[in-house]
Amino acid sequence: MVGQSDVLGLLMGRREGFSLAQPFYLDPHVFKLDLELIWYREWLFVGHGCELPKPGNYITVQIGAYPVILVRDRAGQIRAFHNACRHRGSRICSAATGASARLVCPYHQWTYDLDGRLIFARQMADDFDMAAFSLKAVACEEMGGYLFVCLADQPPDFSAFRALAEPYLAPHRLHDAKVAHESTIVEKGNWKLVWENNRECYHCAGSHPELCRTFSEAPTVTGVEAAETDPVITAHWNRCEAVGLPSRFHLDPDGQFRTTRVPLLGEAQSYTTSGRPAVGKRLSDNVAADGVGALLLYHYPTTWNHVLSDHAVTFRVLPLSATETAVTTKWLVHRDAVEGLNYDLGELTHVWTQTNDQDRRIVEENAIGIASPAYEPGPYSPVTESGVIQFVDWYAGLLASRLADCGATGLRSVA
Repeated sequence: MVGQSDVLGLLMGRREGFSLAQPFYLDPHVFKLDLELIWYREWLFVGHGCELPKPGNYITVQIGAYPVILVRDRAGQIRAFHNACRHRGSRICSAATGASARLVCPYHQWTYDLDGRLIFARQMADDFDMAAFSLKAVACEEMGGYLFVCLADQPPDFSAFRALAEPYLAPHRLHDAKVAHESTIVEKGNWKLVWENNRECYHCAGSHPELCRTFSEAPTVTGVEAAETDPVITAHWNRCEAVGLPSRFHLDPDGQFRTTRVPLLGEAQSYTTSGRPAVGKRLSDNVAADGVGALLLYHYPTTWNHVLSDHAVTFRVLPLSATETAVTTKWLVHRDAVEGLNYDLGELTHVWTQTNDQDRRIVEENAIGIASPAYEPGPYSPVTESGVIQFVDWYAGLLASRLADCGATGLRSVA
């Protein structure tokens, strides 16, 4: 197991354009550093506002050591709280989703209103102050139909991401959508391997026959360089912007998030084996049915997204351990779309269900190879893996900066 100073030394001495040293993919201490210095400090995608349509609807999520609940209150606002009773700490809501007029701890029935206030605690002392024991709040932001939380006491500024992403998402009206299907798979590999695999299509032709029917593997589509020099992409941007859809490639100066709109292959309109729309009812009348391709949205460390005219596919990454990662995929359709009438669930989900399982196998084989004593960092392709290089640079730079800032004793929960 490596120590904190060892991790900083590996980061400072890493070879640019090469994969990371073995401990970054396997070591439990590095994993704890990832949680403490990145996952517990950054904004994290957790779900969609449409999953909480009415007051009392809630969703729960486990982020490292922290169970969190998001609930719509009586005024219609979505709030997030630590999912732990202020009495003796029991988890209040264990289901992934639900609806309740109050949040009631199952252990001793302490009861909280939807705004987090403690409103009932039986058989306590006469001078017990219920106002002092509200649920602990978690920072929460809703943007373009997406819900983000941040566990930090002082969350970073969310406004730059909102300013970039919201104009791209707004025409799709995902707040008027619903989740048609959801799946979670556990990949036996480090969360960074999941992201590295996602950030390139070098592997796509040999691994994703279903996806490659409609999604281009061109580096200008999948990477972070030279999109503005690709005449196919620039022509697509011009067509989309002519009908009011922001489309051009934008990358956050710090490298954490980016967005662009890309064309699908040929005449394809959706991620189906035929290329035809999977859903007969569009997500929004603001987005024309033909030729808009896919809106790609990425935000490290939790989410990548494909938003089309007929549906959206959203992905959430959550680390479980140094060698396990949960990937949750949600397929969103218009809230009035009816299964069996407007869409066939199998057709809607087939491409990405297959692609997810193929990626799971890729990540797991990658992890097995990295665990070998013979492993050493290898070179990325600057032609087809610019997205991987960009992700690894973001990760390594952020972790090194925070390790240097915190010193030897500045972490809350990492020895």
